[in-house]
Amino acid sequence: MRIDKFLWSVRFYKTRSIATEEIKKNRVSIGGQVVKSSKEVTEGDVITVRKNQIDYKIKVIQIPKSRIGAKLVTLHIKDMTDSEQYALLESRRLAQDYYRQKGEGRPTKKDRREMDGFLDVDDDDEEEAEPSDKDWDNFFNDEAEGDE
Repeated sequence: MRIDKFLWSVRFYKTRSIATEEIKKNRVSIGGQVVKSSKEVTEGDVITVRKNQIDYKIKVIQIPKSRIGAKLVTLHIKDMTDSEQYALLESRRLAQDYYRQKGEGRPTKKDRREMDGFLDVDDDDEEEAEPSDKDWDNFFNDEAEGDE
């Protein structure tokens, strides 16, 4: 089976064309040698894939006939990736969360509408909101009447 089809079959990549592009970018190697998309995969091969800024290392146990379900992947490949690589991935994820928590950032349209409703800001109301001398007089008269 071709390497691009194999990586797609064992659900390493979502589509076969993405697998082919990654192979063209020299992110996939078998036994330490960069390969082309047409390279045949055999049982026992150790494939190294650079994905999400870490190097995954998988060993081919069995060649699937076609794309397989996620639960069956462990029957066809064995994950030999170093735990250091997974720790590196986790630390990068935590570092990203440190600067910006999920859900923060620019407000969504719904958030803006809620803020406008809370602040009750309209462009037309701002022009009319200027208090006049008459308003001030009424304000102080109302206070004086309330004190009595």
